[in-house]
Amino acid sequence: MKGAIVVDTERCKGCQLCIIACPQKVIALANKVNLHGYPYVEATNEEACVGCASCGIVCPDGCITVYRKKVEE
Repeated sequence: MKGAIVVDTERCKGCQLCIIACPQKVIALANKVNLHGYPYVEATNEEACVGCASCGIVCPDGCITVYRKKVEE
């Protein structure tokens, strides 16, 4: 499986629960802030994402959308 995440950076409050939940260490806190003044998370190691959706499940504000596709080997 190959995964990808999309973060709604304007809704993210930087709680970092998704960073802790990610088993592949795909997500990190950005050095930027959104319009509300919160630092937000972003995918920094995208190729390691397996689409497990742990980040999306733990996000209290529903800011993360997870996509998955089966990769033929």
